[in-house]
Amino acid sequence: MDAGIIYIAAAILIGLGALGTAIGFALLGGRLLESTARQPELAPMLQGKMFLMAGLLDAVPMIGVGIAMYLIFAVA
Repeated sequence: MDAGIIYIAAAILIGLGALGTAIGFALLGGRLLESTARQPELAPMLQGKMFLMAGLLDAVPMIGVGIAMYLIFAVA
């Protein structure tokens, strides 16, 4: 298989993973601010749940980077 195509695929994999994570963090932060503005007494509980979701959301590009490194170093 052509190595150039594998490098492009790895770059797209990492780039789209980062883009999706950035959009997810923006939506998550915006919704946290909206819900905290509506009910300020729930802010600590919402913030804890937000950090849990942020950790799960951050795992997605890490998996993408792992797959991309496999493509670059093992397949190409």
